[in-house]
Amino acid sequence: MPRSVNHVASRARRKRLLKLTRGYFGSRKNVWTVAKNTWEKGQQYAYRDRRQKKRNFRSLWIQRINAAARLEGLSYSQLIGLMKKSNIEINRKALAELATNHPAAFRAVVEKVK
Repeated sequence: MPRSVNHVASRARRKRLLKLTRGYFGSRKNVWTVAKNTWEKGQQYAYRDRRQKKRNFRSLWIQRINAAARLEGLSYSQLIGLMKKSNIEINRKALAELATNHPAAFRAVVEKVK
C-alpha cells in the first residue's frame, strides 16, 4: 500500500509561515528551512526583548531623573534617598516625566525633600 501524505495540510503549514516572513531579506523570506529558522529566532528575540524593554525603560528614567537632579545640585541616589526619608512615593516613570516635561513640578519635589 502506498504511503499517504497529507500534502494539503503540510503546504498550508508552510504557506502560513512563509506569509509571516514576508519582507525579510533574501532567502529568509522564501526558502522554507531558512525562513523557518529565521522566524523561530525572531520569536526568541521577541520573548527576550519583552522583558528587556522593561529594564531599558527603567534605566532611561533613572538617567533622566539623574540629569534633572544634578541641575538642582543633587545626585540621583541622594534624591531617591531623601525622597524615601521624606516618605514621598513617586515612581521613577512619573518622576522622569516631571523631570523632562514639567521642570517646575520636579523642582517643587526637590525643594520638598531638601
